[in-house]
Amino acid sequence: MLVDSHCHLDFPELAEDRAGVLARARAAGVGRMVTISTRVRRFDEIRAIAEAHDEVWCSVGTHPHNAAEEPDVTVDELVRLAGHPKVVAIGEAGLDYFYDHAPREAQAAGFRTHIAAARQTGLPLVIHARDADDDVAAILTEETGKGAFPFILHCFSSGRALAEAGVKLGGYVSFSGILTFRKSEELRAIARDLPRDRLLVETGAPYLAPAPFRGKTNEPAFVAHTAAVLAETLGVSADEIARITTDNFFRLFTKMPRPAGA
Repeated sequence: MLVDSHCHLDFPELAEDRAGVLARARAAGVGRMVTISTRVRRFDEIRAIAEAHDEVWCSVGTHPHNAAEEPDVTVDELVRLAGHPKVVAIGEAGLDYFYDHAPREAQAAGFRTHIAAARQTGLPLVIHARDADDDVAAILTEETGKGAFPFILHCFSSGRALAEAGVKLGGYVSFSGILTFRKSEELRAIARDLPRDRLLVETGAPYLAPAPFRGKTNEPAFVAHTAAVLAETLGVSADEIARITTDNFFRLFTKMPRPAGA
């Protein structure tokens, strides 16, 4: 079984054919998916999708792009919403200096709020990091000093230093379709050198479709292609990479029950 640890089933590109998306995921051996929250104020939509499908679970949080829209989200609110049986993660939160859609101060404040919620609930924090390696590493180091919390560096496309810092602090690293791109040899080298017990795969769907679907709408079924490239990168079989990444997923996402035989 494969797990898509990060997708957005509420986004229009997937919502218009959600039944088909889920059917194709099952056919590709993707047994579990986590649909990720980007706005707490729209959490009801995310929760409803997870409630309607046994194989779908969800997170709760505010994307850094939307940090200025939701500055009033509190730790208590995140913790309360995370009490829902289908919520298995906090986030996504973090820092994005590439687009800078929200002031950096608002992004950092939201990041720390989500860290506190992850620490309090014990649920993994899904971290978005883009062009902000040093600041992400600094905040993670500082906040871990206040008390450890589980986290995942999702859709990893940052530098080696952030990957190594994240692993050193107890985090996991998740690779998306970017890993399959022809020019991603440096990223594959990072994946090759990380501890195998910290690796996950995801789609980030509907974005960043892996080869050979690059440029098309991404969907959870395509995580199999990213997993295949990760397997090739590590020199293991497809079955072995499925076992490794699925074991790692359930070790991190402890609230989600593991299916029998998976």
